[in-house]
Amino acid sequence: MKLRMGTRGSRLALTQSRWVADRLEKRSGAEIELVTIRTSGDVLQDHPLSEIGGQGIFTKELDSALLEGRVDLAVHSLKDLPTESPPGLSIGAIPEREDARDVIIASEGSGATLLTLPAGARIGTSSLRRMALVRASRPDLWVEDIRGNVETRIRRVDEGEFDAIVLAAAGVRRLGLAGRISEFLEAGSWLPAPGQGALAIVVRSEDRAGAGWLQPLDHEPTRAATEAERALLHALGAGCRLPVAALGLPFDGEIRLRGLVASPDGRRLVRAEATGLAGSSVALGEHVAARLLERGADLLLGALQLPEREGDR
Repeated sequence: MKLRMGTRGSRLALTQSRWVADRLEKRSGAEIELVTIRTSGDVLQDHPLSEIGGQGIFTKELDSALLEGRVDLAVHSLKDLPTESPPGLSIGAIPEREDARDVIIASEGSGATLLTLPAGARIGTSSLRRMALVRASRPDLWVEDIRGNVETRIRRVDEGEFDAIVLAAAGVRRLGLAGRISEFLEAGSWLPAPGQGALAIVVRSEDRAGAGWLQPLDHEPTRAATEAERALLHALGAGCRLPVAALGLPFDGEIRLRGLVASPDGRRLVRAEATGLAGSSVALGEHVAARLLERGADLLLGALQLPEREGDR
């Protein structure tokens, strides 16, 4: 049997999709064909993510290919998926999570960390969350938007355009570039994006056979933790266009969920956390979101809501 797997065309996306394909072929005996699909986020490389729609811009074209039957499943970085699946699609599996932390990459051999970068240093990121956290930690740094794949961003550091960049550890590690990491940012205080470090395999909801093949790839602790994180994001009515962070830490059938909402200038960080049963992960996410709102996150989010742009619907 041959299955068509939809994927973006970047080296990281292809690496992630091949990782899934290898494991699925071993478990199901199916032959996997990778089908590369270019998304809006890949095309609009010269615009900040906050201006072009955030969640969904890396997934809509893949969703369409699934619904139209041009592919049988699709692999995504979970943090790119909207918190509500389009009608007719569902997440068939969430494999075990890679490192959820953010990292600093400085010029090769410099060993610079967030704290040792000189005042006025230029640090690049495409994430409003990371921008806010950099400004909260180092208001004397110059934070600028940067787009492009992982290799392109690292090259811009090495060419001196930036003194450092902030990236997700998972992508850097999956590409075999861990040796370029100057610093791992502590996840306890520097919270990642909801779902960061995890992959999601999306299928048509009616495809029971496909869901069955994917079941061995599903990692229950990762699914429960990320469900809590995404429930928090959904309850706040936010997406990756806004500086919201969350991390679920699974242990002994429970999850410790930490959440954060920041002002873009980093001057105000609203935090909350709670522990709940892994089997009630959605309720836990909603509970921590309610705590954040009680502590003033509603005022931050209300001030940050951007007008809906055509294509965001």
